Amino acid sequence: MSVTSDKLGREGLDETTIDPDPIHQFQVWLNDAIASKTWLPEAMTLATATPEGKPSARMVLLKQVDHDGFVFFTNYNSAKAAQLDANPYAALVFYWSQLDRQVRVEGNVVRTSVEESRDYFRTRPRESQIGAWASAQSEVISGRDVLEQRARELESLYCDRDIDCPDYWGGYRLRPEIIEFWKSRVGRLHDRILYERGPNDTWTITRLAP
Repeated sequence: MSVTSDKLGREGLDETTIDPDPIHQFQVWLNDAIASKTWLPEAMTLATATPEGKPSARMVLLKQVDHDGFVFFTNYNSAKAAQLDANPYAALVFYWSQLDRQVRVEGNVVRTSVEESRDYFRTRPRESQIGAWASAQSEVISGRDVLEQRARELESLYCDRDIDCPDYWGGYRLRPEIIEFWKSRVGRLHDRILYERGPNDTWTITRLAP
């Protein structure tokens, strides 16, 4: 059953009853987004910056979340990877419009292990595996035909065998220092509940004005 916008506007967040563990709370909201048939509920904006503070943002897909952090995968030769390697701090934003909910996450970023990257690569569709080899991500190319020709060559090369994970491809894990949950409310008096990581991985919970 769908939830009306009026009902969504009346539902809220209470800092006294919200889950004390922000990862558990996030997983609840992510599951709600999946159940609501939101298109690509795992899509998130990834914001990075150069050492000089010039920001960039793009959409990527969350592939894993647990108490070790939020994991996504990319080409290590890409522009975002260069920024993360030089300035390993990033922000994520999830927005589920059907539920009028948003989550912001900020924290330090590290590469996943080679084993983790290879294990995940094996689960990807074959077309995506070919794409990882075919695209020199973020580099200038003369036209789409360059990609398509390279993909055809790779399909021929790997026609009878598994596709290896490129050495330049793998994951990043963002370990959150803050996680903010936002819920739309009537009259723009939105709920904003902020978790901040403290010593020994404890979390403090506060309410912010909208």
